[in-house]
Amino acid sequence: MKQRIFGWISVLFGILLALATVEVAAIAWLYIEDGRYTPAPQLFERTQNTYLRDATKGTTCRYVDTLYPHPYVGFVHHANPPCGQPWVNNVGLYGPDYPTVRDPDYYTIILVGGSVASQLAQNSQPPAPRYLEEELNKKYVSPNGKPWRILNGGDGAWKEPQPFILFALYASSVDAVVNLSGFNEHYFFWPGAEERLERPLSNFIEVNPFVADENFGDAAIGWVMGRISGALAANPLLGHSHAAYMVVRGIEDVAKGHDVFNSTKKTTLNSIFKMPEDIRRDAPREFEVQLGLYQKYWRATEVLARDYGLKSAYFLQPAPAYGKVLTEDEKRIVGDLSYGPLYRRIVAGMLTLRERGLAVFDLGDIFANEKGTIYADHIHYWRDAKSESPGNRLMATRMAAQLAETWGLQKKP
Repeated sequence: MKQRIFGWISVLFGILLALATVEVAAIAWLYIEDGRYTPAPQLFERTQNTYLRDATKGTTCRYVDTLYPHPYVGFVHHANPPCGQPWVNNVGLYGPDYPTVRDPDYYTIILVGGSVASQLAQNSQPPAPRYLEEELNKKYVSPNGKPWRILNGGDGAWKEPQPFILFALYASSVDAVVNLSGFNEHYFFWPGAEERLERPLSNFIEVNPFVADENFGDAAIGWVMGRISGALAANPLLGHSHAAYMVVRGIEDVAKGHDVFNSTKKTTLNSIFKMPEDIRRDAPREFEVQLGLYQKYWRATEVLARDYGLKSAYFLQPAPAYGKVLTEDEKRIVGDLSYGPLYRRIVAGMLTLRERGLAVFDLGDIFANEKGTIYADHIHYWRDAKSESPGNRLMATRMAAQLAETWGLQKKP
């Protein structure tokens, strides 16, 4: 009996020793990779950008589990258990409910764009700051003298024409429109891009089973892998393990290797939005075509705004590739910055819309004098435990001041 107990103890000790060896090896590997020791919880945060992480924090749900198909903008969010978010409003976005008609008790701006616009308008779960709304209410009198209200018109991976479509749906419900975008659109400007700017990103496939039918195997693999990685990250013990993080990172890499757009069917998302081969082979022409598409939706937004008597403004968001001396922490997380010159060309092209009377502004320099950490990933801004964010505060301050100058707002005493 004693010999059997001793045998079990030896086996257990061997297992623990093996696990400890693996953990130490993982710590050493990541130390060499990062150039410093990084706690495992911080490493787990890198497996998703801040916008996606906020949507699933503290759960084993994936971001896609929070999404809901929308007939016009592709995808929004839902409040249905078990993975729904109770702070989702009546149109499937974060923030206060949308009115059906203009509310005379507020001066309402719809802020459209992608995830950066969404965080500036309604930073995930309340009582997170509503940066732009707070800045306007603090410093400026609205055109009708009523409190400012910002409706969040942005979501993760949104790009044109989603902001335009959303605005078109609710133009009769608001007093003004502000567009904050640029980064999500830039992915379609790379030379040789296969699809037009309008092609929806992969979230659309995830929430539309008919489109995903041929890729069901890939989707299922991604779903299982996502749940496994989510469970590991949320586990009180494994969530502090560097070895578990490396497993999660490996799982994520495999999942990302599945091309959900690959198909042998004649009619696909690729075929619907395919860029003609003769344009793809001509890089300068391809850039001009994509720029024309991007400009088209801002021009259409402006036409609709003027028809409804709404104020408008358009902002091109900053990006880590230029305009700021990055900290060492930022350099580790912002990713490849080679897109900088291309992005600046896009900004320059969009600024020409001023000649058509659009109030277009470049925010690329707003972090030029900031020495501390602003970015938390490739495009979103760092926030503390109370969701305070220097990046969002600075952007809200600049945008509010620009709106005041453009719209002739009166400053509060």
